[in-house]
Amino acid sequence: MHSTLTGSKRCIAATVALLIALISSARSPAQATGPFEVINHAAAQSNVPMHHLRGNMYALEGSGGNITVLSGPDGKFLVDAGIALSRTRIRKDLADIGKQSVKYVVNTHWHWDHADGNGWLRDGGAAVIATPQTLKHLSESTRVDAWNHTFAPVPSNGRPTILITTEKTFDMDNEKIHVMPIQPSHTDGDIVVYFEKNNVIATGDVFWNGVYPFIDDQQGGGIDGTIAVDSRLIGMSDDQTVIVPGHGPVATRADLIAFRDMLKSTREKIVALKSKGLSVDEIIAAKPTAAYDARWGGSIINPATFVRVVYDGLK
Repeated sequence: MHSTLTGSKRCIAATVALLIALISSARSPAQATGPFEVINHAAAQSNVPMHHLRGNMYALEGSGGNITVLSGPDGKFLVDAGIALSRTRIRKDLADIGKQSVKYVVNTHWHWDHADGNGWLRDGGAAVIATPQTLKHLSESTRVDAWNHTFAPVPSNGRPTILITTEKTFDMDNEKIHVMPIQPSHTDGDIVVYFEKNNVIATGDVFWNGVYPFIDDQQGGGIDGTIAVDSRLIGMSDDQTVIVPGHGPVATRADLIAFRDMLKSTREKIVALKSKGLSVDEIIAAKPTAAYDARWGGSIINPATFVRVVYDGLK
């Protein structure tokens, strides 16, 4: 166990290197190389390292999206459930934190790398909190063209049990937990969670630290909503806030500001090129993200993919 606030650059480099290696190793005629397959393979291989945030809070990394854990005498409160392929290692991490069972799990959105673990967590007695939009996507076949993958409806035990449309506060483990549905951003049904006493924010996929993000415009997300939510989170935070992103190492407010500013700049450049009549392929060729690629572009969402994501998400 160690803190992700130490050596964050090394963590980013390690994350990028792992994903590149997995993509390279998957390139054979017998294997698909889309994000679904690559990320599942990474989750199956990951040791799911655990990082102490502060107080009674931890982050688990490597099972798809990051998992935030609050633990205490009232039980455990999780933000996101990860990928079920990692459940043995997640169970070990949770047991190492403490003997208390998981009482609540928040799905920040419907994507499998954040919600696939719902089933085994519910089987262990946890209630799953989400928006109605997340329940809808998990309950029916949902296509993500950018990933070339159609997600089948999840079994009934993998679906949320508590639906919220406005902020709900939980008092648990000497902490006040604000579970906040937000405007369409990464998807049409995102949630962020603020742990007031510990001053920790779990963002879900509205924030990817050190890598370009995916934004699911096909399911109601978009670049404008993502920028707006990130600006709201910046306003909620201070220099002591610990921020757990959807992907990448644990972050600071300065990291979130850098991410938001990168999104704004990229959007402005793509809008300007689009207004000149350029097609998405021509905009990709113009390399509007060139100034950011060294910092953000080395992972599974490469610069060309990110430009297409921004272009497709413009409303």
